[in-house]
Amino acid sequence: MTMTGSRPAKPRSGTGPDAGDERLYDRELADLPPELRWREWILRVEAVIFASAEPVSRETLARVVGRGCSLDLLIDDLQEELRGRPYELVAVAGGWQHRTRTRFADTIRASAAPTRGAAPALSEFEATVLMAVGYFQPITRGELSKIFSREVSRDTIAALRGAGLLASGPRSPTPGAPYTYVTTKHFLSAFGLQSLRDLPDIEALEDAGLLSRQAMRAEALSIETESD
Repeated sequence: MTMTGSRPAKPRSGTGPDAGDERLYDRELADLPPELRWREWILRVEAVIFASAEPVSRETLARVVGRGCSLDLLIDDLQEELRGRPYELVAVAGGWQHRTRTRFADTIRASAAPTRGAAPALSEFEATVLMAVGYFQPITRGELSKIFSREVSRDTIAALRGAGLLASGPRSPTPGAPYTYVTTKHFLSAFGLQSLRDLPDIEALEDAGLLSRQAMRAEALSIETESD
């Protein structure tokens, strides 16, 4: 098992609202031998990630371990421990989250058990609109309608917002200053993406008949021209 040393905890003289918590909660665990200290940090991190409904950020995890703890090494050890389990620890949406391994997807569906954190059920059109926002955000409803050569209704946008996948972006600099839309952190989490760079290639979506690359390029050029 990988271990890292830790420095003895230093008393803090601050008088802020967290000063009492700092004294009460022992992050450093300086009284434990290194191996037991490392084991306790692993358990703490796993407990926080397990309890959270959303991906847990590095900053959040740093609150429960010592200053000398390498979170990267600790996550590596935790992922190794879970190698034989039906779930794994994955980096998603800027943090870490427990996810069931892909090979158990059919088993979970067959059980009909309610699950948490799954991608919401979307119509095919809602899914393609969401993907277009992912590529061209911030983007207005009118610009989305041009891409699909059909109106993207307010109801479609409302459904995606209600699912927590879209949020309002900055006002467009175009006449009328319409609202723009952007994807959310929940969008990344729901679809297992670490960042927008993990979106599938547009060419693959075109081959699948889901999006028109020509229409998207034309709309992207139009958006850039209007911005200039």
